Amino acid sequence: MELPKIVHGYMLLIAVIFLLLNLFVFSSSLPQGKLLVSLSRFFLFYRNYLIFFFNILGKPLPHMTSDVEEVSGKSFDYIVVGGGTAGCPLAATLSERFSVLLVERGGSSFENPFILEKKYYGFSLLQTDEHTSLAQSFISKDGISNLRGRVLGGSSAMNGGFYSRASQDFVKKVGWNNELVKNAYEWVESRIVFKPELTPWQTVAEFSFLEAGILPYNGFSLEHIKGTKLGGSIFDECGKRHTSADLLLAGNLNNITVLLNATVKSVIIHNTGNRTEKIAQGIRFIKSDGSSLEIYEAYLNQQENSSLRGDVILAAGALGSPQILLLSGIGSYRHLKNFNIPLVLNLKKVGHGMKDEPGIALLVDSKPKNRQPDTPQVVGITDDFKIIIEAGILPISFNATRMPIAAKLALPASKGRLKLNNTDPRQNPWVKFNYLAKEEDCEECVKLVELLERVARSESIALFLGAERKNHVLSGEEEMRKFCKENVRTFYHFHGGCIVGSVVDDDYKVYGVRGLRVVDGSTFEESPGTNPMATLLMLGRYQGVKILKEREK
Repeated sequence: MELPKIVHGYMLLIAVIFLLLNLFVFSSSLPQGKLLVSLSRFFLFYRNYLIFFFNILGKPLPHMTSDVEEVSGKSFDYIVVGGGTAGCPLAATLSERFSVLLVERGGSSFENPFILEKKYYGFSLLQTDEHTSLAQSFISKDGISNLRGRVLGGSSAMNGGFYSRASQDFVKKVGWNNELVKNAYEWVESRIVFKPELTPWQTVAEFSFLEAGILPYNGFSLEHIKGTKLGGSIFDECGKRHTSADLLLAGNLNNITVLLNATVKSVIIHNTGNRTEKIAQGIRFIKSDGSSLEIYEAYLNQQENSSLRGDVILAAGALGSPQILLLSGIGSYRHLKNFNIPLVLNLKKVGHGMKDEPGIALLVDSKPKNRQPDTPQVVGITDDFKIIIEAGILPISFNATRMPIAAKLALPASKGRLKLNNTDPRQNPWVKFNYLAKEEDCEECVKLVELLERVARSESIALFLGAERKNHVLSGEEEMRKFCKENVRTFYHFHGGCIVGSVVDDDYKVYGVRGLRVVDGSTFEESPGTNPMATLLMLGRYQGVKILKEREK
């Protein structure tokens, strides 16, 4: 435990005691009922800081290092590549019984105020660079700007924090065990999920969705259900973000090593006695700084009984995991030949089935203002789950914000593909999502724009902004189609590239390679729920528990 953290904790505790004493002194003249209400609100406000304080004192962080030499040449029972939304709960779960190396290409999220404090929501997305920023920008071949996480905690360290489970239909479709899914969700929720208190703008959004006919009203719910609802949040009552990295604290910290600022270049794969099967034995990695070229290696522990060996598990996201497979020689022979990458396995579907959910946003404020950023906490789910709408307040600079109403097509038919740009894993791969390429997506986008306009013209928003209700802006289907094509944007819910049934089997094992799995959003054919975060958090825990059970046999 670092001394500054302990000192900060003691200072916080002293401050709480001091404030409590002052509350009693200055509230002595209040009626007893009002005094009790004031005290209850006060304790609610500071509860999570106290919990966090005692947890940190009683349970230090896992061992984290950016020194590649410290890890180079060492062996572990499991190697998890990617410390993001799925990777952290997966590593925590496996650490209960085994040693785990968690490799993250970015830095730590534990002390960065732009990550942890809700008042700075969106600030981490304003400045990006090639190698060190929390978010790495890329532009798809569709010409749409996008972002991917590059920090411990992944997208859960940067997103709006909205938490909502996948539907039962999705769970049934992908063949997961209902009881294990339920337990895995609850494991996550008991640690980092909270019921938010609506801000004034979120309350207005709630009424505007109902006014636009997005019914029924469901109140607070973690389930993916039609209508308007308030969802869970990974921001607590004090406005502190709890990322997937917090879940590492639930593991056996003596068994976890986190290597930061290191990018995996490829998986070490050897031949087995079986001519048609390969075996993963470790990883090759480099520093994420962009200039270092030296390659380092880490290995899986060798077991006499090969069936008891651990795995290299890719959890590097929908762009990172297929990219690493291709760089490891797993993919289409014709594509790999262009980069002089020796073919290990001719698995042609790596990088196929890429999807991003097309979004459209309308601004309801007339010009930028310096409002407090606000995360979406209310969603409207309509048109047979195909359209999902939300509202927030987003920073466009460090002293100006805008107020968009945004909606997405949740189940697009259009698909794209991911390929290599080069052999540097620190660079973004080539990806094209083919937004609105299918006719049915264009038809849905017209419905989406009509809904956005109804919400933007609502009496609720007009009263809140002190403005008159807006008139109809777009007229006619062709004009709306054109508007969709010209204004389509990402919702940051891209997935695919290592889809179950094409690249990995039902146990998320890569076809033809023992000891290699993929556990992240690249395995999804569609994004679950209102957004994938909750289900990816669950998936890391779920697959970790399954692997532990396998090792018991």
